[in-house]
Amino acid sequence: MPSRPIFRLSELVARLGGELRGADVAVGQVGTLERAGPEQIAFLANPKYRRQLSDCRAGAVILSAAAVADWSGPAIVTSDPYLYFARVSALLNPVVRPAPGIDPSAVVAASAEVAADAYIGPLVSVGEGARIGPRVMLQPGCRIGAEVEIGADSVIHPNAVIYPDCRIGARVIIHAGAVIGADGFGLAWNGAAWEKIPQIGRVVIEDDVEIGASTTIDRGALDDTVIRQGAKLDNQIQIGHNVVVGRHTAMAGCVGVAGSTKIGDYCTFGGSAMIIGHIEIVDRVNVMAGTLVGKSIKQAGTYTGWYPMQPHRDWLANASHLRHLDTLAGRVRQLERKMATGEAPVADEGDSTP
Repeated sequence: MPSRPIFRLSELVARLGGELRGADVAVGQVGTLERAGPEQIAFLANPKYRRQLSDCRAGAVILSAAAVADWSGPAIVTSDPYLYFARVSALLNPVVRPAPGIDPSAVVAASAEVAADAYIGPLVSVGEGARIGPRVMLQPGCRIGAEVEIGADSVIHPNAVIYPDCRIGARVIIHAGAVIGADGFGLAWNGAAWEKIPQIGRVVIEDDVEIGASTTIDRGALDDTVIRQGAKLDNQIQIGHNVVVGRHTAMAGCVGVAGSTKIGDYCTFGGSAMIIGHIEIVDRVNVMAGTLVGKSIKQAGTYTGWYPMQPHRDWLANASHLRHLDTLAGRVRQLERKMATGEAPVADEGDSTP
């Protein structure tokens, strides 16, 4: 295995910008403030971890100007430490590419087109008419259906499945076990049983998208399911048929999106958010974790649909009150009418509510 690159801080600054403070030390890996050693570079992005600087053993730290006074060692000062850390980590941990070629155990259809510098790993199958672009990596056990197109520099990790006719753009990453293009949940009730509706659309994934492990994206019923440029989907996400996910939208694990939903650009969805079908969400919407979106969102902003955690006994008491909200609202309206007419309010018999 090739050795990991080593950079001096001055080399990182020359490549990525920022300001070098202190000694020009060499680093070979990134690490956390709590666990990094002298040959690693850590970062401080969240102020709540600032106290960890006092015990940090890292060779250097990436931080903002506001935190410089709390760190006496070598540092790179930047306006966005987290983004800077991401870029440093990419430099120190480059993707290891296997040698181009087709493994003897792979099955590649005679009509498939495979770029000369692509890698087709063990036990991969590539269907009739598929087109595999330059420098694509198909890791062991992938299943690539007929007429699938995969753009340059994309990586399909082990045991991912791409059904026939789907389109995968350039620099796309699809992680292990993902399923792209399975049938959507299209059924018609005939009075006694469900009848399957053929799903004749495709999945189209544009450039620079990343799809997490075990995520499933259903093909369209008629039109295509589309994941637009730069979108990032975490693990174990379900995308229903005919969904459109906008550019640079990000979804955390276990999000579910029902069919025919249109999601705008630059949106974010916390883990386990659920979006019902046939609605539209505009650009730059932030949906918090665990939120159920039951109707269209027409204005940018942050939306939350969960009840804060509390001790179980308190939750039971509040849930009991919630059951009687409608009755309480009726009493309030009655009191308001009586007060408007000057009539003295009279408590209901047996009413012990203060």
